[in-house]
Amino acid sequence: MRIDLHTHSNISDGTQPPAMLMAAARDAGLDVLALTDHDTTLGWAEAAAAVASTGVALLPGMEVTCRTAEGISVHLLCYLHDPGFAGLLEEITKAKDARHSRARRMVERLAEDYPLNWDDVTQHVAPGATMGRPHIADALVAAGVVEDRTEAFANILTSHSRYYVSHYAPDPVLAITLIRAAGGVPVFAHPVASARGRVVGEQTFGDMISAGLLGVEVDHRDNPEEGRAWLRGLAAEHDLIITGSSDYHGRGKPNRLGENLTSPESLARIEDLASGAVVLRP
Repeated sequence: MRIDLHTHSNISDGTQPPAMLMAAARDAGLDVLALTDHDTTLGWAEAAAAVASTGVALLPGMEVTCRTAEGISVHLLCYLHDPGFAGLLEEITKAKDARHSRARRMVERLAEDYPLNWDDVTQHVAPGATMGRPHIADALVAAGVVEDRTEAFANILTSHSRYYVSHYAPDPVLAITLIRAAGGVPVFAHPVASARGRVVGEQTFGDMISAGLLGVEVDHRDNPEEGRAWLRGLAAEHDLIITGSSDYHGRGKPNRLGENLTSPESLARIEDLASGAVVLRP
């Protein structure tokens, strides 16, 4: 069984609608796909409608953007939660709104130096989608400023750039508490991906585990090999679920569906621990 538990549609920063993503999963030979758009579940219904026609099972999920008190970004994969749970919904709505206002401020700064305006960016955002830097990157590509998203993030949109603006994100301990209360299973996404920026230390891992963290995404292209080995040891020590995935974004990143996979045993544990939603099978 081929299981990929981290993908994005154009409801956040992927480039394919949810139904097209499900078809791509079929073509990649996947049996189970998790849709984990940033801070939204808006794509669940369309993806679910494609289960029967594609033959690919859907694990409804979400990627919750968090930030520690030290300013370190933490991404939590949230699996099989109740999408209507008020506490979690309030936090992700707050974060989503903050992303939107942050994007406006970044575009204002960029417009001082590049041929870019707000309308250029919004045409790359699907209706109701979570706004993010990737959409600004797509506008920069369309304007001929950069070749692709990778170049945009390496220079203009990096967190060290003078154009960068931070935005509200919940503390990971709070997010884990809310995910568990919503019946979901929280898994730490690409937790040692130091090439992306600062990563949390052992104290924060401990705090997150104490709050109810249930898994770690070990097999991800941005986790270095030595970091993966450390994560496997941590998972063994605390009985955490180990996952692997692509973090697929369509044309938005070079990541390919199924390049890393999750075991059926780990999927079974996620299903056993969840109470907010279920895997939809053909």
